[in-house]
Amino acid sequence: MTILDSSYAKKTERPIKVIQFGEGNFLRAFVDYMIDIANEKGEFDGNIAIVKPIQFGNLDRFHKQDCNYTVSLRGITDGVASVQNRIVTSVADAVAAIEEYDRYAEYAKLDSLRFVVSNTTEAGIVYDADDKFDLCPPNSYPGKLCKFLYERFKHFNGDLSKGLVMLPVELIDDNGIHLKECVLKQVENWGLGEDFKNWINEACIFCSTLVDRIVTGYPRDEDTKLWEEWGYKDELVVTGEPFALWVIECPKDISGELPLDKAGLPVIYTDNQKPYKQRKVRILNGAHTSTMLASYLCGNDIVLQSMEDKTVYGFLHSIIYDEIIPTLTLPKQDLCDFAEAVITRFKNPYVKHQILSIALNSVSKWVARCFPSFLGYIENEKKLPKKLTFSLAALMAFYSATEMRDGVLIGHRDGAEYEIKDDAAVLEFFAANSSKSTKDFVTAFLGFEKYFGQDLNKIEGLNDLMCEYLDSIKAVGCRKTMEKYFA
Repeated sequence: MTILDSSYAKKTERPIKVIQFGEGNFLRAFVDYMIDIANEKGEFDGNIAIVKPIQFGNLDRFHKQDCNYTVSLRGITDGVASVQNRIVTSVADAVAAIEEYDRYAEYAKLDSLRFVVSNTTEAGIVYDADDKFDLCPPNSYPGKLCKFLYERFKHFNGDLSKGLVMLPVELIDDNGIHLKECVLKQVENWGLGEDFKNWINEACIFCSTLVDRIVTGYPRDEDTKLWEEWGYKDELVVTGEPFALWVIECPKDISGELPLDKAGLPVIYTDNQKPYKQRKVRILNGAHTSTMLASYLCGNDIVLQSMEDKTVYGFLHSIIYDEIIPTLTLPKQDLCDFAEAVITRFKNPYVKHQILSIALNSVSKWVARCFPSFLGYIENEKKLPKKLTFSLAALMAFYSATEMRDGVLIGHRDGAEYEIKDDAAVLEFFAANSSKSTKDFVTAFLGFEKYFGQDLNKIEGLNDLMCEYLDSIKAVGCRKTMEKYFA
């Protein structure tokens, strides 16, 4: 069968304007997809060089297909099931920062380069005081970016017109602001000089962004069928939903340089993305994080099963409307409309969103997505949000395991193993504490100040309620516990 390479895809050669840290499914189905459309409509005329920033994995499939791939968006559009397939040709190159450092570093000297996109997960934008400038490349993403910018600064002799625009899509508040702070700390740490620091402040732009699209990744169960339907083989297919939103908050107007909105794409340029951010993170991401681990323990493997499960769906619906929306400040009707759209998206019959994929780094996700609603509810209602509290107990039950294997924790559901993936400190905590009594386990977890920023044992009644929920899950299982307390 024909391989989806450049001869088949009819790729157009364009100047590389974007360097992208991360080769994952989301960026390819979101940013690269949008740039491809903007290219086709004559609004951008620029391609992308993808960087693999970590040791794990390889780029063999990218090189085999000349970086071409298919995005298949499937869902309910205007009440009708639809499938939109597009061959994306906007990616011109893929390079490994570690294994091909010299080739990667050359991109810092590229005259046409203007934008830096990144998706290094919520844990990626972190200052590492122990990172080293002499490493090729440095370990952390801010370290890599700092050295990359420094090489560009030197090559162009501090030319202010050669600064870059940073567009991080990591799901943390003010991601652009935090990324800039981390980079400037590395400048100081590495002694790179005031001239370089001034160049970053004057020539470079750090945008804070919000992204929204459910991307379900590679269709493992139907790839061969799709290849036969399309008439070519594509090992980089990525599937997702039609809905998308990209909100870009920028200290300077970049819409003329990156006119994605003029291509009819759902991109909003603004000086304040916080209302969009809060709505999306607290309702959509919060609903995922607060519900799906419990759903997995109830026997479900994908989001769609959860939405068809009366017990889980009722819990999700209630946690959104009863405990999340009341903590938000936007108009209630706007919030309810968004919540209904979220529920419709979760019910997308084409999307097989694996819960174990959602479960990655759930502790930091719960803190970022659910904890603000949890605290807001207590402040407003002067009592515990019982469903959000249960979601935290379900997280503890999901993470309850003592065996570490190949860097992951091994959990068990109905006699079958599953992998628990998170920060090493989190996994080590659960491995060391899961076998303790419920009281000691809960007390240790609620006192995990590194993640919560405070000792949650001080919240009246929380420890007792957590113990009650967790004991019930241990005794009768998650489903019967949910039915007992929330049916």
